[in-house]
Amino acid sequence: MSEKTMNVEITDGMNVVERIIKRLFDFFCSLFGLVVLSPVFLIVYIALRLQNDGSVIFKQERIGYKGKPFNIYKFRTMCTDSESNGKPQLAAKNDERLTKVGKFLREHHLDELPQLFNVFIGDMSFVGPRPERQYFIDKIMAVNPNYSKLFLIRPGVTSLATIYNGYTDTLDKMLTRLEMDLDYLQKRSLWYDLKIIVTTVLNIVTGKKF
Repeated sequence: MSEKTMNVEITDGMNVVERIIKRLFDFFCSLFGLVVLSPVFLIVYIALRLQNDGSVIFKQERIGYKGKPFNIYKFRTMCTDSESNGKPQLAAKNDERLTKVGKFLREHHLDELPQLFNVFIGDMSFVGPRPERQYFIDKIMAVNPNYSKLFLIRPGVTSLATIYNGYTDTLDKMLTRLEMDLDYLQKRSLWYDLKIIVTTVLNIVTGKKF
């Protein structure tokens, strides 16, 4: 895309009642997940400690609901000096910066588990656009300013763009992801969210890479 995309009118597909129900679902299901999956958290914690390569939990500032920054939490999958030059770098599917344990966690999406806490406290939702760093948001908005419309909703752990667009390791993929996220924003409903969650779970259980 060489020409800047025009800013267009985009509205949220969910009404007020649906948004309240969605938040309640996120709150109680994330709490349930944190409790039930606590043994998995412990196993991953031990594995990362034995690897002895920096902190177990990786946190990074992202931009979320209403354009406000928040810290996203993940299990650390990359070496501590993955951005030693100070310049933000996109993660690739087979990134050389991945540790041995980190690669396993990535392949099975276990590195995302700490985001249950982000969902619990309201920084994120189970379904929504993946939150991005300001550095990359600026690059995206230079081409398509409609990215700002995503600030209408909470970012998510999963989305159709996450499932079908794969790792956004190029600007073109980021722009494709944005179009899919904007489409979700306008079409979203509780039923639509449920279908995305089920699709995500099935893909993880069957070992599909995304």
